[in-house]
Amino acid sequence: MNGIALAILIPFAGTVLGAAFVFLLRNEMPILTRKSLLGFASGVMVAASVWSLLMPAMEMEAEKGNWSVMPATIGFLIGIVFLLLIDGLTPHLHMDCTQPEGLPCKLSRTTMLSLAVTIHNLPEGMAVGVVIAAALQEGMGITAAAAMAMSVGIAIQNIPEGAIVSMPLRGEGHSRWKAFLIGALSGIVEPIGAILVILLVGHLTPILPYLLGFAAGAMIYVVVEELIPEASEGSHSNIATIGFAIGFALMMVLDVVLG
Repeated sequence: MNGIALAILIPFAGTVLGAAFVFLLRNEMPILTRKSLLGFASGVMVAASVWSLLMPAMEMEAEKGNWSVMPATIGFLIGIVFLLLIDGLTPHLHMDCTQPEGLPCKLSRTTMLSLAVTIHNLPEGMAVGVVIAAALQEGMGITAAAAMAMSVGIAIQNIPEGAIVSMPLRGEGHSRWKAFLIGALSGIVEPIGAILVILLVGHLTPILPYLLGFAAGAMIYVVVEELIPEASEGSHSNIATIGFAIGFALMMVLDVVLG
C-alpha cells in the first residue's frame, strides 16, 4: 500500500520541486532553458506513451495475433478525441497567448492559465493510475517496477513543467509565493486522476488494454497540440529537439531497466 501511495505522489512532488525554481531564479526563465525543458517533457511523454502504455496494451492481447493492436488503437483514438473535446470546451489560456480558448467566460487570466495546465496534467495522472492498476492485476504483464518507472519518468518531466508554469507567472508580476502555489497546485490533478483510475479499473479489468491506449492518446495529444508547437516557435528550435531526444532516451531506459 505504501508503494502505491508513493507511486501516486512522486509525479506531484516533481511538479512542486519544479515550481520552487521561482525562488531560485530572479528573472523570467531564459528562452533557451524553456525550449529545452519543453522538448525534454515532450520526449518523456512520447516515450512513456509508447513503452509504458501502448506496448503493454498490445502484449496483453498477444493471443489475438495481428489483431492485438486493435484495443490499443481504439483506446488511443478515443483518448485523442477526449482531450480534443476537453480542450475545446474548457476555458483556458496558454502561456504567451492573449486569446483564450474554449467556451467564452469571464475568468481571470491566472485562472485560465491554471486550467490550461490542468488539461495538460490530467492525462499524465490517468497514465500513472492505469499503469499502477495494471500492475496490481495478476497476469497483466506489468510489474510494480514498471509502474514505478512510469511514475518516476512523469515526475522527472514534471520538474521542468512546474518551472514553466511558475516562472512566467512571476514574470507577469505575481509574487513568488503565489506563482509557486499556482505552479505546485497545477499538478494536484495528477494524484486525483490516478486514484480515480485505480478505483475504476478494478471493475473494468477486461478493457484495461483500451484504457492504456486511451492514456497514451491523451498524452500524445498534449505533446502535439501544446508542447511541441511552443518549443518550435521562433528561433532555437534545435535546442528543443535535443531536449526531446534526451527525454525520450531517459524514459526509454527507465522503462526497460526498471520494468
